[in-house]
Amino acid sequence: MSTVATGRPGRFAILANPTRFLELSGKIQPWLYALAALAILTGLTLGFMAPEDYQQGATVRIMFIHVPFAWLCMMIWTVMALSALGTLVWRHPLADVSIKAAAPIGAVFTVLALLTGSIWGRPMWGTWWVWDARLTSVFVLLIMYLGLIALTRALDEPGKAAKPAAILVLVGWVNIPIIKFSVDWWNTLHQPASVMRADGPSMPAEFLTPLLLSAVGFTLLFFALHLTAMRTEILRRRVEALSRLAARKAERGQSEVAA
Repeated sequence: MSTVATGRPGRFAILANPTRFLELSGKIQPWLYALAALAILTGLTLGFMAPEDYQQGATVRIMFIHVPFAWLCMMIWTVMALSALGTLVWRHPLADVSIKAAAPIGAVFTVLALLTGSIWGRPMWGTWWVWDARLTSVFVLLIMYLGLIALTRALDEPGKAAKPAAILVLVGWVNIPIIKFSVDWWNTLHQPASVMRADGPSMPAEFLTPLLLSAVGFTLLFFALHLTAMRTEILRRRVEALSRLAARKAERGQSEVAA
């Protein structure tokens, strides 16, 4: 039954309403933070209780934070790409809010992925940094995050930056499969995938279980932070809109007094 026939807003229209979004996200947020904390603490506890690797020793334990950070920096850009489609195709009123809110979080996770990777790579490779395919493509991703942040904040009117930002996100998504498959396409120092494999994970359970728990925990943390940032952006835009309205009323009042 159509929305027009019933006289009621459709399901997606309800979810797109900023006021309704604020209500729903306010209820979901605390649960996401709580579940994220539980999963991260459990995963890291199991991770630091895991045995040392026969080649890498105790340094392998940084994997339990580095790998989730690396996964998330790609996943967050993919989330923004879906939001970009929402802006360009479906004209979703909260899509550009989602992009602007996610970009700084994605940039932080990308920096953390690069930093923890360098710390892990120093004893393994004998250097903090090498310009191999994966490291270089992740560094390019960081530059794209920073460029997107600058673009979304360059214009005072949010609507003016929405379309250019969405186009940048969609074009930049080409880098995500490059990061993912760089170890297969080129000769890099990174080891091939050991979790997401067609024949199943090659990692022992004592490493795989805490790694997956940590990944789930940090993913939930992202979604919680994303909701918080979106709520903040919506409220900020409302305050700015009210301020502009008050300024226009004050100008009209001064004009009437002068007349």
